[in-house]
Amino acid sequence: MAVGTPVYMAPEQSAGETVGPTADLYSLGCMLYEMLAGEPPFTGKSAMAIMARHVMEQVPSIRIVRNSVPEEVEEAIFAVLGKVPADRPQSAAAFIEMMDMPLGMTSTMRTRGAGGRRMTSTYQVPEPVAPPTPWWRKPASLAAGALVAAGVAVGVWKMSAGAPKATAGPESRRLAVLYFQDLSRDSSLGPLADGLTEELINSLSTTASLTTISRNGVEPYRGTSVTPDSIGRALNAGYLVRGEVEPDGGKVRVNVRLDDGSGVKLRSATFTGAAGNQLALRDTIAVVAGDMIRRELGQDLRLKEERFRTSSKDAWLFAQRAEQSWKAADAASAADDSTGVEARFRSADSLFALASLADPRWPQPGARRAAMALRRSRLATEQAGLAQWVNTGIIIADSALAIDKDNPDALEARGNLRYWGWLQGIDVDEAKKAEALAAARSDLERAVQLNPSQAGAYASLSHLYYQAENTTKYDVLSAAEKAYATDEFLSNANVILYRIFIANYDLGQFPKATKWCDLVRQRFPKDFRSARCQLYELTTELNAPNVAQAWATADSAVNLQAPSQQRFERLTSDMLVAAVLVRASKQGKSDPALADSARRVLKRSLGNPTIDPKHELAYYGAFVYTLLGESDEAIRLIKEYLTLNPERAEGMRNDDGWWFKALEGNPKFQQALGA
Repeated sequence: MAVGTPVYMAPEQSAGETVGPTADLYSLGCMLYEMLAGEPPFTGKSAMAIMARHVMEQVPSIRIVRNSVPEEVEEAIFAVLGKVPADRPQSAAAFIEMMDMPLGMTSTMRTRGAGGRRMTSTYQVPEPVAPPTPWWRKPASLAAGALVAAGVAVGVWKMSAGAPKATAGPESRRLAVLYFQDLSRDSSLGPLADGLTEELINSLSTTASLTTISRNGVEPYRGTSVTPDSIGRALNAGYLVRGEVEPDGGKVRVNVRLDDGSGVKLRSATFTGAAGNQLALRDTIAVVAGDMIRRELGQDLRLKEERFRTSSKDAWLFAQRAEQSWKAADAASAADDSTGVEARFRSADSLFALASLADPRWPQPGARRAAMALRRSRLATEQAGLAQWVNTGIIIADSALAIDKDNPDALEARGNLRYWGWLQGIDVDEAKKAEALAAARSDLERAVQLNPSQAGAYASLSHLYYQAENTTKYDVLSAAEKAYATDEFLSNANVILYRIFIANYDLGQFPKATKWCDLVRQRFPKDFRSARCQLYELTTELNAPNVAQAWATADSAVNLQAPSQQRFERLTSDMLVAAVLVRASKQGKSDPALADSARRVLKRSLGNPTIDPKHELAYYGAFVYTLLGESDEAIRLIKEYLTLNPERAEGMRNDDGWWFKALEGNPKFQQALGA
């Protein structure tokens, strides 16, 4: 039988198996995690739920919550929280020794798990061994020889003096690869420059010893005059990789430099290659940049070769040109140039199709075409156009998956298309709708299973889990946290951060919710969500019910909202102010006047079908009535809400949030939910 405290029990202890010293070390790791993060690694609404999470789920990153925790300490904790006893340090002494080791110096590093972590399987620094070394991991001179054989000439290394950095702060291991400049007179090398940049980001993102800022993070600085030191500060990067691509007779010269976060040059290199041999340039840049980084940090740098690559230089160049046309289409969209948008999207689509023709076994062009179809469907102004692009995109994604059924990009694209179509009501038949939602979930979950760094799929799942059966807010929270941990610069990072806040808020994890609200305010101060989350916080027991502050915060949320949404935002925010009024009425000696004010604000904020066609405000009103203790009125509004949102009944029946806990034992409430 299982005996112990669930939040600190090792998986084998939860299963009632024989336990040993490593189970105690696992418990110690849970306590250390809680001391640093403010809560245990796994929580849940029941002992069984907590024990199941210990057995099945990866440990969440501590550094998401507290980025001041050294990465080597996090690494040691992940090791001691290994699922299998043999994968943990075998003694307290081994654990202590591991805590003192520099990052990455343990003898064997396991593959990065979900959330992009390293796990350690051995705990002694090994004696130097010389295993067979592939050419790209050999000293620069030998690597250069191999590159010359591939048609690439490696120039003279210009190395800075001084000893390599053996240790560095967490921010120093953050690397930003800035978009390479095209120095050709006619901008003809633009696709090559962008392609080399993005391939280098992909290559470096696979190494465990540093964090590479995603393409989403550096894209806003592409082609801008923002100084490198400003970019370094904005991205909190310790190192910057910069470069230029320029014609050199019949060849192409690539200049690469490694700077520190303030823009000071540390190392540089130059190599040239045949103008028509882009793939050799692509492969060389990873070797050159990787060697510079390895020398500067004084750490091993293991680059994993990408699975989804092409050996066709024509296919690769077509794809890079397609990506440039897609970027131009987005720029035209931002400028409200509808004619330019359509022309550039057509060009990108044709170029992706040519890439597929040049290499029929390369699934990536199809995956990107499918993703672009999703983008075009979001820009459609009519339902028919939206449906057309969704269905077209699914067909294209199917063709990419016919080449490789395990391509995570194609699975993510198809899952997003299916889910977007479901959200927009393309299918009206209930059976088809249910089938589409299940298929979307299957695609997205398969994508993250194949690639734990598939941030976009995690982001979509964090929204989909609100709609799906047999899911909880813990599922929403887990998916959103993984999305942000994998790529903090997602295009919808503001939404993801707010979703993490809301999930923690709903679950009653108020201190943690506050940390995420603070991050929303820090990163997106002009987003209405930065004010909205503060307003939500005032409805909790964590904060004193300050009515004046609630009204001021509500005004801020309205002012920050888009003009077309300000009327709805006014009513939503006022509903939350009403909740604060209820709380204030119960402070100290009960104040009936404040309770009456709350009722008046609630009633005038219920809106009408024009402003609130889905009766969302009735849901907020039910919450306020629940706080007032007026159950019949709360249940009446819940019935109104579910009349227009019947699909939400299942979620409310299994809701693990705190808003309607006081109603759970009420038969009328259960009847309203169809229980």
